[in-house]
Amino acid sequence: MLRLSPLLAFILAILAGALTARGFAPTDWWLMAVLGSAALVALIDVSGSRAQAAAIGWGWGFGMFATSLGWIATAFTFQSNMPAAMGWVAVIGLSAFLALYPMLAALVARWVPVAGLPRLLMLAGAFMLTEWLRGVLLSGFAWNPLGAAWLEAPGVAQMAQFVGAQGLSALMLMVGGGLWLLLRPGASLPGRAIGAGLWLFAGLCGVFGLGRLDQEFYFPDNPTLVIVQPNIGQDEKYDPGANERHLETYLTMSRESLGMAEPVVSQGRVAEDGAAEPFTGVDPLAGANEPQQAVADRTFSDTLADVPLAARPNILIWSESAVFGLPEEDPALRARLASVLGPRDLLVFGGVAARRDARGEILTLANSLFVLDYQGRLRARYDKSHLTPLGEYLPAQPLMEKIGLARLAPGSYDFTPGPGPRTLNVPGLPSMGAMICYEIIFGSRVTEYGKRPAWIANISNDAWFGASGPPQHLAQARLRAIEEALPIARATPTGVSAVIGPRGRLLAQQPFGTSGVLRYTLPPPLPATVYARYGDALPLGLAAVLALAGLWRGRRPTPVRPAGKSRSVI
Repeated sequence: MLRLSPLLAFILAILAGALTARGFAPTDWWLMAVLGSAALVALIDVSGSRAQAAAIGWGWGFGMFATSLGWIATAFTFQSNMPAAMGWVAVIGLSAFLALYPMLAALVARWVPVAGLPRLLMLAGAFMLTEWLRGVLLSGFAWNPLGAAWLEAPGVAQMAQFVGAQGLSALMLMVGGGLWLLLRPGASLPGRAIGAGLWLFAGLCGVFGLGRLDQEFYFPDNPTLVIVQPNIGQDEKYDPGANERHLETYLTMSRESLGMAEPVVSQGRVAEDGAAEPFTGVDPLAGANEPQQAVADRTFSDTLADVPLAARPNILIWSESAVFGLPEEDPALRARLASVLGPRDLLVFGGVAARRDARGEILTLANSLFVLDYQGRLRARYDKSHLTPLGEYLPAQPLMEKIGLARLAPGSYDFTPGPGPRTLNVPGLPSMGAMICYEIIFGSRVTEYGKRPAWIANISNDAWFGASGPPQHLAQARLRAIEEALPIARATPTGVSAVIGPRGRLLAQQPFGTSGVLRYTLPPPLPATVYARYGDALPLGLAAVLALAGLWRGRRPTPVRPAGKSRSVI
């Protein structure tokens, strides 16, 4: 059997991981991910020991993560607490840590004594499990699952509606492993046939997925999404006097997009004596994620079927941290925001909520999404529950501070997480799920259990992350749309803002680094998928089936062969 020196195998593994990363956005060369996965399978198969296989898995993971996570270093150029070079320390350190997960999968796979199909099955199962662990341990970092590389392969990514992103990752390894089985030196004819069969299966998945994409349809009587992307870069976000200038940019673009020549002034927003009216929104100290009042979720046809298109409500969406200040405590600010809205419109925007003690002193802040109506009333609020490591909090803070790392987000107040996904109900409009920035990367944790929304608003500030981070973030939002069969409206200050259909198709997008407004009719949800109903139980069950199949194939008795004939295992 082919044998490579440990050093050569390790170097090839790193290169194969870097090649695999080309399958992710923004390059989207999914065939490169297949080839990189094939190289991983082959290197584990020919490794001389479990220790060598573990080194190969780590090297492959390090190459993939270090190549695809370079955008993290860009974020460090927009702060002054640390030298910008610390960004690359963070990239290398994080990549080295994340590489432990594929290392564990490779080690488990090499534990199967029989090369070929048995080891491939075990690797696919173990890889699914370790990817799931990557998303849950130590707060989780589920960025760029291997299966995300399938998004630009015709139709294949639609399998996520059954097995989630982890299932797509296993499929990538099986297809790459199929190529290895097909070309493996000394393989038997049945072994090569199995390799070809795995490619045929992937093709059938693509055909199935393309058929599902053809079934998308949209109701003409839905409200209109209006997504504002002002192209305000992180380098200018905190300039002196920038808050007022940037807010006026949002207001002007919104007013123009809604066809309003002048600000709207409605009765009741400000009292006759000029004093701001009493705040009637959400109490910052109680029920932060509950809607202001319980309302029945109304269907689109009930509310909009007889309304002319021009008179339909607009859902105006601004990005994460679009509004500075404390909207809940500032009626004048709310009145100014509401000035761009018509009577049936709503504004969804990102800002900050304060949590105070009994004396009124600020204890902590929450990164929040607010829903505002035309009268300046806050109708709902959602607090980000999955905070971003290094951004909103510092993991392992004592250790990180010793090596010179600090939190990227400015300010002295700590951020505290909300209680988790919530479905927000606002009268007359479809129920809305809310995800802020980084939260959208976590499969099975984007909707409230038992309260499936009709769509998801994903507001984000991707201006930190250069040119490669935003397309990768968008790709993971597309995976969530496929898994949940829900449309997603995504708003960022610099791009990529987009409307994503419930099959993950990009229906409209504002390119990175440009200023503009997206207008698109809100697509309806499709019936809940298998994954939406059962979550990670299904991919974890599949992982167990693949691993057990690998054990069974690898431990079955080997028939006695006549002397002089070599043994070939498929």
